[in-house]
Amino acid sequence: MREVPPQTAPYEFLLALNQAIHPLVDAAEITLTAARLVCEYLKVSRCAYADVARDQDSFEITCDYSNGVRPFVGRYRSSEFGAEFVRLIESGQACVIEDAETDPRTQSVLGNYRQAQIRSMISVPLIKAGHLCALMAVHHDKPRRWRAEEVDLLQLVASRCWDSIERARVSRELRELNDSLKREVRSRTEEMTRSERQFAQLVAGVTDCAIYMLDADGFVSSWNPGAERIKGYSAEEIIGRHFSQFYTVEDRAIGLPDRSLSLVATKGKFEGEGWRMRKDGSRFWASVLIDPIYGPDHRVVGYAKITRDMTERRLIQEQLNQAQKMEAIGQLTGGVAHDFNNLLTVILGNLDVVQRRAAADDEKLQRAIEHATRGAERAAALTHQLLAFARRQPLNPKPTAVNQLVTTLLELIRRTLPEAIAVQSRLSAGVGQVSVDPNQMESALLNLAVNARDAMSGKGTLTIMTELVDVSEDEALRLGDLKPGPHAVISVVDTGVGMSAEVVARAFDPFFTTKPLGQGTGLGLSQVFGFVKQSGGTVKLQSEPGQGTTVKVYLPRVDASAEPRSERNGDELPRGDKTETVLVVEDEKDVRAYSIECLEELGFSVLHASDGPSALRMIADHPEIRLLFTDVGLPHMSGRELAEEARRLRPELPVLFTTGYAQDAMFQQGKLESNVELLTKPFNRTQLAARVRRLLDA
Repeated sequence: MREVPPQTAPYEFLLALNQAIHPLVDAAEITLTAARLVCEYLKVSRCAYADVARDQDSFEITCDYSNGVRPFVGRYRSSEFGAEFVRLIESGQACVIEDAETDPRTQSVLGNYRQAQIRSMISVPLIKAGHLCALMAVHHDKPRRWRAEEVDLLQLVASRCWDSIERARVSRELRELNDSLKREVRSRTEEMTRSERQFAQLVAGVTDCAIYMLDADGFVSSWNPGAERIKGYSAEEIIGRHFSQFYTVEDRAIGLPDRSLSLVATKGKFEGEGWRMRKDGSRFWASVLIDPIYGPDHRVVGYAKITRDMTERRLIQEQLNQAQKMEAIGQLTGGVAHDFNNLLTVILGNLDVVQRRAAADDEKLQRAIEHATRGAERAAALTHQLLAFARRQPLNPKPTAVNQLVTTLLELIRRTLPEAIAVQSRLSAGVGQVSVDPNQMESALLNLAVNARDAMSGKGTLTIMTELVDVSEDEALRLGDLKPGPHAVISVVDTGVGMSAEVVARAFDPFFTTKPLGQGTGLGLSQVFGFVKQSGGTVKLQSEPGQGTTVKVYLPRVDASAEPRSERNGDELPRGDKTETVLVVEDEKDVRAYSIECLEELGFSVLHASDGPSALRMIADHPEIRLLFTDVGLPHMSGRELAEEARRLRPELPVLFTTGYAQDAMFQQGKLESNVELLTKPFNRTQLAARVRRLLDA
């Protein structure tokens, strides 16, 4: 069976599978555990594992995990599932059925599929040493369009089940053989010869481990099929040659082969991991165990060596480590930005107060205030970029003019890209508005522009185009998860190296990247895809090697009359009166003082608290409170928990959150519920007044 690269399957599922089946020693338990995990992960009706008979004409399902359908355990002839099934399985190919009712390959045996409650299925063969050994299949009682990655995943699971069963078998037989050898040594009978023969057969049957022997000087004296598979040498080629040739040039230069044998002789064992060389010159990451072999005089006469290829596991671990590192950087960045936003709220707020109270004719003072305000606003913009990187902002979708957003962003893109890259735009009239978070939309387009820059190696042409398309029902199905109707399309086109069909198919997969380790997380395009999908649209990629790449972002158009809500500026501030009481809950003393001062200047009555429990007591004691204005990050009780408890006491109470950053999960996947708004820090008096007034008047 074709070995599928690890990038094609979800790493966390495969690691969970490895962790679940690795400690198991019973074949039935291994296959049942794997079948259950696959069934739950792929959400199918049944996952089954079967051993193929030696005549290749029938198979016996030994393990069956079913969900909502009858068990399927039993012996079946391969021909019961159709001639095409037999042909594909015997040739080592997966048999994929999306609808047995309509598939011409199943019509002659459709009754068998109905009896088994199989409407759609994937069945993959496991071929070892040229023989069909086992089958693994997933069945579903409804039609289903299977994705290539689901077929690859099942192939990987089948292979790993087989490997685990083989390891369990080898481990069991080794234990049994060891017990047998002990009995034979005690009895000193001719059974010793039979046990030695069994051991030789056992070693010869192991193909996933290199098991071989060295003489006392380190020359290879025996060689099993697993060693040939892993290292590439046949027994005739390697026996009699020194084992140091399996080491890299660097390790040989520092004497690692001889040192490892010295450690075995003195300490009784050598165990470690490192790079080793194959016959074709390629490297693999090896787990190595060397034990001494003693003669009758208790002197070392040779060494037993076991080597396992751990390259795939090492690659998965490195990718997970990279993702965890980026997550840790994101958390640190988000925390720093949060603290800066608290400081900037106080700085910008008080600069606003000073500007309003300073003499209008004092030009030097007014100019100094304006300079300080601009500097603080630049700092606020920087914290916004940090939060965008850390993904700590909830979505705030609003009607956004597509052409206006692109036009505004073009200058930033030109400054970001090298001068050798020409940036062009072709904006169609009448594209209209879409409902998106404009900040996140800008980040997505910048992300695409940076990807295009890397693909062009710093030289070429980047073109951003907009158009309005009317998506029909057929096109909506083809594009996937779109509703028919008018859509704004933003296209980002580069003249870079382009991508192969295989890379295009996986470009949006999390952690997939064509960049060297450390130069890309593999999350950029997947974040763009996730944001666009969350906004009701989709992303399509068109590319060929040497022909550049086009990324098309589809977003549903919204009614142009739906103008975005805006805060009123200048002297037209909405005001309150003393009958409208606002409860301010903020643990940062300076931010709390600024918020209280703004609200009192606007005419509201204000109560305040520094934590959640104190605020709840005030809500219970003061029925005149009309609105809760709370920070999200509070000690003892978060702002979200405070709001939930407050609404149990007062279900109609409006809530205005403020935060330096907010975890998406706290706001229902990034969108706020009704009668609740979010005011991000830093905020000014105008923004605060507009939000409070809007919630009270709703």
